[in-house]
Amino acid sequence: MKILITGSNGQLGNELASMLKTGEAGIGKISEQYKGCEVIAVDVDTLDITDYSAVDKFVKDNKPDIIINCAAMTNVDGCETNFDAAMKVNAIGPRNLAMAAEKHGAKLVHVSTDYVFQGDGNTPRCEWDETGPNTVYGKSKLLGEKYVEEFSTRYFILRTAWLYGLIGKNFVKTMRRLGNMNEVTTVVDDQRGNPTNANDLAYHILKLAVTEEYGIYHCTGEGECSWADFAKLIMELSGCKGTVARCTTEEYSQKYPASAPRPLYSSLENLMLKCTVGNEMRDWQTALKEYIIKLDEMEKNQ
Repeated sequence: MKILITGSNGQLGNELASMLKTGEAGIGKISEQYKGCEVIAVDVDTLDITDYSAVDKFVKDNKPDIIINCAAMTNVDGCETNFDAAMKVNAIGPRNLAMAAEKHGAKLVHVSTDYVFQGDGNTPRCEWDETGPNTVYGKSKLLGEKYVEEFSTRYFILRTAWLYGLIGKNFVKTMRRLGNMNEVTTVVDDQRGNPTNANDLAYHILKLAVTEEYGIYHCTGEGECSWADFAKLIMELSGCKGTVARCTTEEYSQKYPASAPRPLYSSLENLMLKCTVGNEMRDWQTALKEYIIKLDEMEKNQ
């Protein structure tokens, strides 16, 4: 089996490549079907997914059985000021991969986001709920989803949220740094969602990819919290000296007027997982605790 991972330098791509090498995830062992598989890990320096000719040639030459697209422009504020880049990476890229996957007989796994929803309400969104993004990031990611559905017949779309992994920048690492630098760190307390460990998401991507249970999935950590709740537990588990002060979205927007709007409520329900291959996503507190232990070990060895 050959597996092509795009965006392999990111936190999710890194988790997938590592997991395929070791056969192990925090949740448990991955499928034996991956034993001895060949992993082709690429990033923009090797393959520009916004270039269809390059994508078509790369897939034709390498003949992957599964393509996992982790490449994305995830800078929400940056998307607001750079429409073209957001469209190319988040919409045209998935379209190109979908067309090439269909043409050359590969399955496609595409990672999407909670930002495809409007971000209102107070109950977790299911896969059948109506989308309605209000940011350039969300709109570009939704168009990417639509292109995958339109141009591929064997696809898995996984929407996730509040993702953190061992490689690269993320909210957990930022809060650890600020918690050790400052006595008090102010964090928004009226936006709620699902913190998600990239290791858990990678496990479920691989769990799905060897099946024919095609469609749209939600895949986030179980349970929900506010950003301030998330930050507080991060600092406690990390032994930080600082504390968290809570603020509203309105207060944050007044302080940072150029910031793009964030969803007030973006919790997702992993309904399709429950109804097909099974939802093994851990509660967000347990997954965070294990992550911080691993991060501490990794930082000690650097």
